Amino acid sequence: MAFGGFSSSAPGTPRPVGATRLHWQSSVWVTGMTPTRFHVPEGGRNRRLFVLGLSGARPADLKTVSTGPLPADLTWRWPGAYVVVSEAEQETVVFTDPAAAQPVYVTRFGEGWAWSSSARLLAGLNKAPVDTRRLVTAVFTPLHPALVAGRSFFAEVEQLPPGARIRLAPGTTPEVTNLWLPQPDVGAGPTRRFRAEFEKAVGLGLDDNAFSTDLSGGLDSSSITLLAARRTSDNVCVNAVTVHPDGDESGADLRFARLVADSMSGRVEHHLLPIRREQLPYTGITRVPAADEPAPSSLTWAGLLEQLEWMADRFGTTLHLTGDGGDSVFSQPPAHLADLVRHRRFRAAVQQSAGWARLRHLPLSNVLRQAAAAARISRADALSMLAEQIAQGHASAVGSVHWFPPVQLPAWVGVEALPHLRSEIERVAAAPNPLTRLDAGVHTIVDEIREVARTAQADTVPAEGVGVRLRNPFLDASVVDAVLRVPLDARPPVYAYKPHLVRAMSDLLPAALATRTTKGSFNADFYTGRRANLDALLGLADGFLSALGLVEPRALRRALKQAAMGVPVPMGILDRTLAVEAWLQALDREPEPQWVEGVDGRG
Repeated sequence: MAFGGFSSSAPGTPRPVGATRLHWQSSVWVTGMTPTRFHVPEGGRNRRLFVLGLSGARPADLKTVSTGPLPADLTWRWPGAYVVVSEAEQETVVFTDPAAAQPVYVTRFGEGWAWSSSARLLAGLNKAPVDTRRLVTAVFTPLHPALVAGRSFFAEVEQLPPGARIRLAPGTTPEVTNLWLPQPDVGAGPTRRFRAEFEKAVGLGLDDNAFSTDLSGGLDSSSITLLAARRTSDNVCVNAVTVHPDGDESGADLRFARLVADSMSGRVEHHLLPIRREQLPYTGITRVPAADEPAPSSLTWAGLLEQLEWMADRFGTTLHLTGDGGDSVFSQPPAHLADLVRHRRFRAAVQQSAGWARLRHLPLSNVLRQAAAAARISRADALSMLAEQIAQGHASAVGSVHWFPPVQLPAWVGVEALPHLRSEIERVAAAPNPLTRLDAGVHTIVDEIREVARTAQADTVPAEGVGVRLRNPFLDASVVDAVLRVPLDARPPVYAYKPHLVRAMSDLLPAALATRTTKGSFNADFYTGRRANLDALLGLADGFLSALGLVEPRALRRALKQAAMGVPVPMGILDRTLAVEAWLQALDREPEPQWVEGVDGRG
């Protein structure tokens, strides 16, 4: 699924091979399974309004909003993950999704601009190479999503700011106005507002598709499955799929998944899908398809592909709902403790610090000192301190309460990586921050949500290859907006496990699941997969990252062998290294996207 267009709708603008124009006067094109709506106002022959991506907007809604100045909340007033585009002959205005679940990229084209939901397609338009700086942050700072800050994985292709209005016109630089700032809302109760928006998000598209859901047994996927089951008609069952290790049906996740299915017997049909040896993690990593960036499923690609094909064949699935994003949306980062101190909520700061200290087995006095220190510095200051830490070449022990965790560089970091990493941190620290009025905890959540939502788009490539559209309702901007507008005093404690979600779903969640505070693990499968695929993984060590000087191949091979033997290594960064290298090989293996010229402006 992709869409795009240009800053000018002049006849003859190109389009990707296989793309279709949405209107004969327009430069806007779509590919694949892209849901779209558009409206041409009466008497507005040269002005067109497009909603691109899955959206709850109805034709009547578009007609209403187009009668005057376009409202600021266009991309979060309806359920879905979508972009709104207002196009005239010599100007295009793009309203971006605040959650970045539907990212938009831009690059120069002639004297104007080309924009698209696919950075790779835009790179094909201008023959842009991969951006080395972005590779560095992808590999070595996976826990620092703030460092992405407008970068795509391709040189001269930038991501437009989420939650903004961007005016693109030939001969001018993009004019950006931030629209979304989730300030506290003391009106409707957070639980009631979230439930209302979440129900609409889950229900979107179900009537028009044969759908299925993930049912892992956790709170997130269980909530989606139960809401989907509740809104279906009496003669329709939700096909809920639980993936589990082959030969093992005793895990806690499967037990909770069965509880959920049994709680709506007759509305939920529960299906088990074992992970066999040929679907173990890391299997087929060198066959991962090329996307805009390394996909979250890169390491588990073989298993995801098997699941998608199985669901499409068995249920005719065209829409699959997952609980991805729930952890990010309902997380409460330790920086929230600093917010309590900054706003002089000292009693709450002490109480929550004590709970966090017990959970993490830390001295309370240390946690309180860290919260007080973090409360005194700005986000820009924290980034500058991070750049200084990189320059000094060591990770300072800043504790668990901070804006950004220290960067822990692995033994296989290459000599060319550090200069790029320092410059990227300094770039972000110096850039204007449209969310500067947000509390540290909320800003941290926004950064993480946007990272998770944007990267999830890369998983749509293998899914659409088998005719399935992936859907993550927790990442709808309307849902994110409802959660993040909770006032400071009503936000959950840092040590609590998704209390707002539990309260919002209390009428549907089985009691045993509602009290669950842990999740199952597939660590054993990952360990087995590393051993079974070690030869293929070792082959990735001498690849593109090594040629760029970003990794040291001998040290990387040593770490891979240690990981296969069960020796502790920094697995998060190791897995990112493998995923990025596999993606680079996919780009090299697959043909570059091609564009065709429009002869008369028609699709």
